[in-house]
Amino acid sequence: MAQFPITPKPMDEKPDVLAWTQDDIENRFGFKGARYTGVNHGFALLIGAVLAAALYALMIFVLIHVPIASKVATMFMRPTNQFAVIPATVFFFWGVAILFLKGKKVQFQERALQLSAVPAQPEFVLTETTAATVLARIHALVDNPRHFMLLNRIDRALSNFKNIGQVGDVSSILRAQAENDEDQVASSYVVVNGLVWGIPVLGFIGTVLGLSLAIGRFTQTLQSAGDLELIRNSLQGVTGGLATAFETTLIALSFTLILQLGITFRQKREMAFLDECNDYCHSHIVSKLRLVDSPQPASAPNTITS
Repeated sequence: MAQFPITPKPMDEKPDVLAWTQDDIENRFGFKGARYTGVNHGFALLIGAVLAAALYALMIFVLIHVPIASKVATMFMRPTNQFAVIPATVFFFWGVAILFLKGKKVQFQERALQLSAVPAQPEFVLTETTAATVLARIHALVDNPRHFMLLNRIDRALSNFKNIGQVGDVSSILRAQAENDEDQVASSYVVVNGLVWGIPVLGFIGTVLGLSLAIGRFTQTLQSAGDLELIRNSLQGVTGGLATAFETTLIALSFTLILQLGITFRQKREMAFLDECNDYCHSHIVSKLRLVDSPQPASAPNTITS
């Protein structure tokens, strides 16, 4: 499992400020950013459509003239294949765009692990007083903690601790928020999982269409018995229908395989990030909680300085 550093930066360094409204990849391009690692699917569809158009332009003007790649380009450009292949191609690149955007958003969320939100010194403890100071520190480090999975957990837990002062409630809130975050991550894959389902269906539709075309042409061949020229022309239609049947299935299954592998690796990365958030909360929040302020050694850094 991938490991991400969870030790905050020294407190004497100038704090880094993360601005979700400016640094999130979707916000940077003028689209409404989805929460956490979710994706604006309209933005992803636009990227997918552009990539699909670029692929077809590459095939029309370049690949069709390259001997090695011309067979692949022919499969995509065959008129009888377009009914299934064009939407399958758009769906594929839509899914690729979703996974790409999710990767960028996970990288952005991981940056919160680097912030010095909670002191790493062993002597530091979280009490009602220092919890308020940590909350103020978090709000100074980012534009809004609710946009960051890790900081939102800490903000909710410490706000409850500051107001109620119950250590057990903090642990319960962190666990509940961790479950909510896992559900949020799982729901962010609904559309791309739907595309993985839809692409092979389009391929099967192309298969049925191709077989239907082949059978129709074969019927014409039987009706033209005795005329060799008509038989030859009819057989060309039969082979064309069979080509549609097998080529659309091949393209769709290839797209599905690539997309499913991408989903698997992206989910693994996100699960690793969730694990790091859990470890961070346990190491820097739960293990440092104290119910009331207690006398501390003179060297104990119970206050945070910028």
